[in-house]
Amino acid sequence: MLKLQTIVDIKPSEWQIGYEDRVLMLGSCFADEMGEQMRRRGLHVTSNPFGTLYNPLSIAQAVNSQFSILSPSGARLFLNSQLVEYGGLWHSMDHHGSFSRPTKEEAEAAVAQSVEEMQKALSDASVVIVTFGSAWVYEMEGRVVANCHKMPEAWFRRRRLSVDEIVEAWRPIVNRYPDKHWLFTVSPIRHIRDGLHENQLSKATLLMAIEELINHPLPITRKISYFPSYEIVQDELRDYRFYADDLVHPSSLAVNYIWERFADTYCSPATRNEMLIQLKRWKSEQHIPLH
Repeated sequence: MLKLQTIVDIKPSEWQIGYEDRVLMLGSCFADEMGEQMRRRGLHVTSNPFGTLYNPLSIAQAVNSQFSILSPSGARLFLNSQLVEYGGLWHSMDHHGSFSRPTKEEAEAAVAQSVEEMQKALSDASVVIVTFGSAWVYEMEGRVVANCHKMPEAWFRRRRLSVDEIVEAWRPIVNRYPDKHWLFTVSPIRHIRDGLHENQLSKATLLMAIEELINHPLPITRKISYFPSYEIVQDELRDYRFYADDLVHPSSLAVNYIWERFADTYCSPATRNEMLIQLKRWKSEQHIPLH
């Protein structure tokens, strides 16, 4: 029989995700997609309390978030947060654009709420799934920002993170929470605005950093692994029919396929059977009667 596909070999996980777990999803919009797959199946999941984040340093900053002193308005501030007014809105340089608000006080309140959600989700989580999107970052006044919020390009310096920078940011985080399972993956979404060659360099940097995190001498209690979502799209789904109309994001068919590979790796047969029941229930709840 002809072999028409290169299948990514994924060994069954030594640990599994079940309905007793609390899952925290962090990172790119692919993390949001996978989090939605879990939510539809009734799993306990929190996705991106800071909004969608792409580079490893901004995701690490979100995990490390904590409150500082009260602002003059009485709101608790995110430590080292940077609020900038532009285009009639106040923007947090550590958050997604969905946290931008018309007034500084409203922005501070939205940021404070996100920090509270992050702290609670991180405290409760038994599994943290982190999806790195890009190693390319933008710096404002020497500090990496999570989002440029369509501000003038001249305000920022663009550069690519090194493997060491990523490892140095994440190794202390993983070591600080030895009770959690840390699962890293690289988003299959191509950042073609960086350039095709630059996108490949970026993804390679992310993959090497995760490999360094996994292979570094580990404390006995530390649990860390990698799921090859990037490789599945690049090799198993090497066809544009598996992409959305923008030819960048995976199509719904590709997302569903990756989810099935993920569930086969990290969920027991009993959990997968329960997922089918919960998914059917979710679909029923989405149905809108004609009359």
